[in-house]
Amino acid sequence: MKRSNLIKGVLLAVILLAVFLVPLFMGSGESAEEGGGFYGTGWALLPPVVAIALALITKEVYSSLFVGILMGGLLYSGYNFEGTVLHVFQGGIVSVLSSASNIGILVFLVILGAMVALMNKAGGSAAFGRWAAKHIKSRVGAQLATVALGVLIFIDDYFNCLTVGSVMRPVTDKHKVSRVKLAYLIDATAAPVCIIAPISSWAAAVASYVEEGNGLSVFIQAIPFNFYAILTIVMMVGMALMKLEFGSMAKFEHNAETKGDLWGGKNPYAGAEEEEDGKGIVLDLVLPVAVLILSCVIGMIYSGGFFEGASFIEAFSNSDASLGLMLGSAFALAFTLLYYCLRKTMTFRETMGCIPEGFRAMVPAILILTFAWSLNTMTGSLGAKEFVAGIVKSSAGGFQSLLPAVVFLIGCFLAFATGTSWGTFGILIPITLSVFPLTNPLGVVCVSACMAGAVCGDHCSPISDTTIMASAGAQCDHVDHVSTQLPYTVVAAAVSFVAYIVAGFVPNALIALPIAIVLMVAAIFGIKLVGAKKAV
Repeated sequence: MKRSNLIKGVLLAVILLAVFLVPLFMGSGESAEEGGGFYGTGWALLPPVVAIALALITKEVYSSLFVGILMGGLLYSGYNFEGTVLHVFQGGIVSVLSSASNIGILVFLVILGAMVALMNKAGGSAAFGRWAAKHIKSRVGAQLATVALGVLIFIDDYFNCLTVGSVMRPVTDKHKVSRVKLAYLIDATAAPVCIIAPISSWAAAVASYVEEGNGLSVFIQAIPFNFYAILTIVMMVGMALMKLEFGSMAKFEHNAETKGDLWGGKNPYAGAEEEEDGKGIVLDLVLPVAVLILSCVIGMIYSGGFFEGASFIEAFSNSDASLGLMLGSAFALAFTLLYYCLRKTMTFRETMGCIPEGFRAMVPAILILTFAWSLNTMTGSLGAKEFVAGIVKSSAGGFQSLLPAVVFLIGCFLAFATGTSWGTFGILIPITLSVFPLTNPLGVVCVSACMAGAVCGDHCSPISDTTIMASAGAQCDHVDHVSTQLPYTVVAAAVSFVAYIVAGFVPNALIALPIAIVLMVAAIFGIKLVGAKKAV
């Protein structure tokens, strides 16, 4: 075993050395700072590809992300030592931690971690688990309840991931649903739900990339063509009802159901959860979560100017999700502290002790997010946007009916490589609208393909902030979540790709969407039949 590991390590080192040295000999030695060197070429996507490949091979995400960042620094500086160090730290890590938007998300994470610790310590999570045990009688019911809650919390994907995770963990644990399956259910009801909800931070982001006055209208028209998001929800419900699992997820689910091993042997959050007593009541969890939802909604419309005269829809369209979620969660935390003190479920010292405890629980997510943001900065500084724009425009010539499917694939790859949905449709939507204006029937289909591809790639990517937060929400190993989720997302992506080919020739949602749903159901039945034959 040791000899085998040594051989694998040497091979990996040789491959890495080759990856780092090949650009050195193929480049011009110029810096990408002024558009020279590797700027705007296919090399711009090499750093995230290296990071993702390493994460999946080594199962170690922190070093993999840093190696990707280092690769980006080398390409940007033209392999200049000083330029590389400055770009990695000053232009990358320090830059993303100096962003008010990013800091707002990190503060939101810490506050949510503190609230989860408080709810655990007060016994609210345990009380909800006891209540759910009486009303949710099966593993299928626990999974469907998780999906339902995820669909209901459509305001923002970050908020969705952490709230659904904290509420449903006691329920899914009770029914022996593995943490990686919980992470998949959370992840698949975060971005896919937000991207088809007209009142969400995602709708506001998409609207901002469309010509003035048409943004929200285009978003709504694109919803029935957003095949990946709709089919992902169909797939989750169908698999839960049919009790179907496949790929590496099947092993985790089998171990959870038969051995009670919810983590697959690895629990990076061990010790993060406080011991609970039996004094808590369901209201100790439901009330803080309800106040959190309400205050975050108010925070978002406040950031969009609602209290300065803007309408509710306008406020959401102009909202700053980072600021709104940070302010809303801060007020929710203050309410929760006051509520528990008045309830006398904990002493003041115990409530204060939960705040650093919550911070510690979120450290893995914060580290991964910081590195993922830095890696995305590296990709942007190398001109990935310009490279992708050239590909799309050159593809728009002779096969226009296939362009929605092509745009979907490009969106998948770009979001997978960069780990950002918003960045991806921010790049692709203006490009596709320049090729197909909204007056063309394929214009809305292509916009929807941009959004669907961005969500799909983001859903698969180990460096996606939503994927990271889904791991944090379920409190499971991040690489395990990515590797178990990947086969499911690939199936939904394959069916979506076929659906976009159909929509390219027949841009009518009343025809294309039913065909897509039928194909998805057929795929689920096909996977079940193949699994049954293998079992025999």
